[in-house]
Amino acid sequence: MLFRSTLFLCLLPLWAMAETHEVRMLNRNATGPMPFEPDYLVIQPGDTVRFLAADPGHNAATIAGMIPEGGEKFVGRIDEEIEVTLEAEGIWGIKCSPHYTMGMAMLIQVGDTPATKADLPADLPDAARQRMLDILERQL
Repeated sequence: MLFRSTLFLCLLPLWAMAETHEVRMLNRNATGPMPFEPDYLVIQPGDTVRFLAADPGHNAATIAGMIPEGGEKFVGRIDEEIEVTLEAEGIWGIKCSPHYTMGMAMLIQVGDTPATKADLPADLPDAARQRMLDILERQL
């Protein structure tokens, strides 16, 4: 019993350190049409991302080929606010399924290694690729 109590008290600070980050799914903002806001998020393993349906018609889903090793894909429903806890370190590509070909995509950096062009798969739709290149350019 003493061991369990001690283990719990040791792990408690780790749970308390995890943060929740909010991302809004929008029809338009200063960066253009169909954005996530923010469109580049830096978090730590174990943090949670809450996707808010700020405007109707959007969802949040992982992009195939842009999930770090050990990560699990997720797909939210249209107009659904969802929370995901990301444990796997690396760059996560996120899209709005109905607006992906229009460029509605974002990047989430889990851990300390920033995203680069090498993280972008070759088969991204043109508008999504351009959005991600613009995001990376702003990070420099």
